[in-house]
Amino acid sequence: MGELVWYEGTPLTDNGGQLKSPPNLKAALPQSPPEAGKHDLVGADLVCVDLVGADLVCADLVGADLVGADLVCVDLVGADLVCADLVGADLVCADLVGADLVCADLVGTDLVCADLVGTDLVGADLVCADLVGADLVCADLVGADLVCADLVGTDLVGADLVCADLVGADLVCADLVGADLVGADLVCVDLVGADLVGADLVGADLVCADLVGADLVCADLVGTDLVCADLVGADLVCADLVGTDLVCADLVGTDLVCADLVGTDLVCADLVGADLVGTDLVCADLLCADLVGA
Repeated sequence: MGELVWYEGTPLTDNGGQLKSPPNLKAALPQSPPEAGKHDLVGADLVCVDLVGADLVCADLVGADLVGADLVCVDLVGADLVCADLVGADLVCADLVGADLVCADLVGTDLVCADLVGTDLVGADLVCADLVGADLVCADLVGADLVCADLVGTDLVGADLVCADLVGADLVCADLVGADLVGADLVCVDLVGADLVGADLVGADLVCADLVGADLVCADLVGTDLVCADLVGADLVCADLVGTDLVCADLVGTDLVCADLVGTDLVCADLVGADLVGTDLVCADLLCADLVGA
């Protein structure tokens, strides 16, 4: 029988055949397993896989195919899902805090009550996604596609939605306090009862948007397109509407106390019963506007 040796070539026996103690037994043992949750699933095929309640904290799922996967209540905190395909996946109540979903495909994904606080969704495709009751506080949604997405009651406080496409999205009673919506496309969006206090809507497109009862106190609407928008009963106290296009807009009963409407286009707008106390209408165009009771 040949001579037994250490992993590094050191003889196991002396010249007399007696066993010697290993000089460094710890070094000969395998290293500890990788840190829990650091799963490497780059490009993995997980189509329709059942991962309910799985622990995928900080998992690397870049480019993974998760189409139709069941991810209910899964823990994806800090996970890397860049360019992942999550079309039709079920992420109800999933924890995605701090996850990276840049350019991820989330078309038709169910994200009801999901936790997306601080999540990076830049350029993500969320067309027709269900985000009812989801928490998107401080989420980065710059350039995201949210066409026809369901965002009823969603918390978007401080979210970055610059240049996001929200055409036809349902934002009824959504919380958008302090949200950045500069240049966002909000054509035909339903914002009934939404909270937009202090929101930045400079240059946003709100043509035909429904803002009935919306709270726009101190909102920045400079240069915003609100043609034919419905603002009945909306609160626009101290809002900045300089240069805004409100042609044919419905402002019946709207509170415009101390609002800045300098140079605003209010041609054919309906301002019946609106409160214009302290409002600045210098150079505003009120041609054919209805100011009965205002």
